[in-house]
Amino acid sequence: MAGDRAPLLRVSVASRALQGEAESGDFYVAVKTDTGMVVAVIDGLGHGVEAAAAARVAVRKVETSRDEPLPTLMRHCHEALVGTRGAVMSIASFDAASRNMTWVGVGNVAGVLFHVEDDGRITRSALIAPGGIVGRELPALRAQTLPVGPGDTIILATDGISTGFVDQPPDAGPQQMADRILTAFGKGTDDALVLVARYEQAAGAVA
Repeated sequence: MAGDRAPLLRVSVASRALQGEAESGDFYVAVKTDTGMVVAVIDGLGHGVEAAAAARVAVRKVETSRDEPLPTLMRHCHEALVGTRGAVMSIASFDAASRNMTWVGVGNVAGVLFHVEDDGRITRSALIAPGGIVGRELPALRAQTLPVGPGDTIILATDGISTGFVDQPPDAGPQQMADRILTAFGKGTDDALVLVARYEQAAGAVA
């Protein structure tokens, strides 16, 4: 069972609501699956109570459909969000056996993966996410699969974080990085959330 394994990822989050709002419309999910782990960042359209309500619907759907292929999972979220404000979101699924990450996004929840190569170099890959709104206008989905290994870092951030965060080196722990990005790149004109996850599975170890 997924609940019997140690998490593949060390996940940290930093967030804040738009000033004057009682709650944020930006949410995240980090859950174990039958094959590894799924993380997602969800931005309910706008801000405030209605944005938060839409994001919560997506959170619940990710949690209940987490073992589905990502395009199917995104379509389930789309169906569940019909009648709400809708949301933009990005989801990444990590497979312990293959040591691959697959991710898919809709709208402007940005993502970047820092991968440690065998020679120690760090390469960077950005999530390609088409425009659209989950719950209203779902575009053709483009899932990408990339190799991952110990020390790799993924960052997902809502549009309350300026895109300059992708140039930040993965040179600190996940929580320190998340706090630093929120402080340095939070716009202050919208809800903001940044998730930083570090892949920690030892080479060859599959629970």
